[in-house]
Amino acid sequence: MSVKAIPESHRGLISDEKPAFGYLATTMKDGTPQVTPIWFNIDGDQILINSAKGRVKDKNMRARPQVALVIHDPEDPYRYILIRGMISEISEEGARQHINDLAKKYTNQPVFHLKDPNEIRVTYKLTPQKIHVSG
Repeated sequence: MSVKAIPESHRGLISDEKPAFGYLATTMKDGTPQVTPIWFNIDGDQILINSAKGRVKDKNMRARPQVALVIHDPEDPYRYILIRGMISEISEEGARQHINDLAKKYTNQPVFHLKDPNEIRVTYKLTPQKIHVSG
């Protein structure tokens, strides 16, 4: 599976310095789409997403790893990047630290306070296969 590079023109939208929200589209069992606003960060050209085990998007990504992610510029909603690709890795290892890193990026808080202290956090690696940019 080849990784499509994030264009330099839109790399700022996915940087850790700019807390732009992403909108993750997954597919339900019946084929209908499910979209969720998400926090994310990057590892090279791969997008890292975090969720709790057992949630709808967790179940969808495990069963149907083809996803799409739109990230729009908070200062210009007509400037965006659309990434379509595959969830290439799912891991619980380091996922609590990852959600803390995302909390720092998006809320400037060092710790993400779990709604359920027993929930299992999971990190997903999205490998871009097709990219479209606008603006």
